[in-house]
Amino acid sequence: MPRTVHAGARLDRLPVSRFHWRILGLISAGAFLDAFDVYLAGGVMAAVKSEGFGTLPQAAAFMSMTFLGMLLGAAMAGYVGDRFGRRYSYQFNLALFGFASIAAVFSPSMTFLIVCRFIMGLGLGAELVVAAGTLGEFIPPSHRGRWGAILGAIIGSGLLIATSIGYLVIPNLGWRYMFAIAGAGAIGIWVLRKNMPESPRWLESIGRAEEAEAVLKEIEAEIAAEKGPLAPYPKTASAAPAHAPLSRLFASDMRGRLAAATLTAIAANVSVYGFVAWLPTFLVSKGQTMVQSLGFTTLMSFGSIAGSLVAVAIADKVSRRASLIIAGLLIILFGAIYPNVEGTVPLAIAGFLLVSSIYMLTAIGLFLYVPEMFPTAYRLRGTGFAGMCARAGSMLTPFMTVWLFEHFGLEGVLMMVGTVLALMMIAVVAVRVEGRGASLDEIAQDPSATSEKHAVGFAGE
Repeated sequence: MPRTVHAGARLDRLPVSRFHWRILGLISAGAFLDAFDVYLAGGVMAAVKSEGFGTLPQAAAFMSMTFLGMLLGAAMAGYVGDRFGRRYSYQFNLALFGFASIAAVFSPSMTFLIVCRFIMGLGLGAELVVAAGTLGEFIPPSHRGRWGAILGAIIGSGLLIATSIGYLVIPNLGWRYMFAIAGAGAIGIWVLRKNMPESPRWLESIGRAEEAEAVLKEIEAEIAAEKGPLAPYPKTASAAPAHAPLSRLFASDMRGRLAAATLTAIAANVSVYGFVAWLPTFLVSKGQTMVQSLGFTTLMSFGSIAGSLVAVAIADKVSRRASLIIAGLLIILFGAIYPNVEGTVPLAIAGFLLVSSIYMLTAIGLFLYVPEMFPTAYRLRGTGFAGMCARAGSMLTPFMTVWLFEHFGLEGVLMMVGTVLALMMIAVVAVRVEGRGASLDEIAQDPSATSEKHAVGFAGE
């Protein structure tokens, strides 16, 4: 048995088939419920504050404990996913936040709810790391950008679905039912995902060649039965399994990639959790009723779908770096406009455009750019490290958001977001690594190998 089974080359040459759609569906279904569970927090916190179950400081603690759990969960997913496999990690994550969501339904106090939220956070932080890192390992380079953006769009729709369901459920049934919906859905998806295959790229990267070969043969047989004979694949010299200790992430050739990935993750998280997740609470604090704030937020939340669809449309046409810079500039622009508009319609339009820009950044940054920066053997640890740092920032974001909002209004919150975005854009420009149209194996090589072939700009430039 050869030491290498050419997993990357064999997967990259496969035509898109029902197999790929099934992988996308199973990964994105769990990630969507993860996002739903994250985004229900805004409506729930507005409701618990409105009915006196919790205070604004407790709401900040609820959000911060979510991020503490997500920080630890992202780190845990990186280690577990690279050490024990993608399948083991994503099933454990989903079960953890599913059962914790059900426990939250029966919370007798805000303290108990915060504890449940911390446990949920462990699964929530891990799920998105594994989803972002795993999908690209199955999808050919010609479609990886679009499909990664589709995953981002599905996850982004969690905002609209959570706020829409919250608008109907919270005033009529209560906030506890939101956790019941998330928990029941997570357990259902866990059952469906039991038969997902392990990543052949990962199996080969740690030396489990026979298992990788077996999985590849099953995948190839299924796709050949649907699409006909498969194209040949390029064979390369046998390679020993990669030695990938955590310290490898901090080697001289990886530090720039790690910094760019980390700042991108921080920018996306601060944009979402420093602004979008707090919309209902902002509006309640400004004097609107809970029902009015939820309805207004629902209208603006359509931007999560629009921004993600823009990412889908441009993912394989515009370079990752240019896309992130454009999205960052748009967020800064609409963020400056939003606090200064008057009237319901202009405010809704400005908010919609701001949310759209944020979710364009999120789809391309978190689900394409960040996981592409790392080789297979430590892809989840690199993605998890970036996510862990982002969650660390997100833990502070609720308290900073409350303080800035109370002292400087919404302008202060948006200034915080703009500063983080500027740092991200500087890092993206400085680190010349581009993943559009390149195989994961090629991206894993020396940065100059991809920076010259896939320079920043539009397709065909």
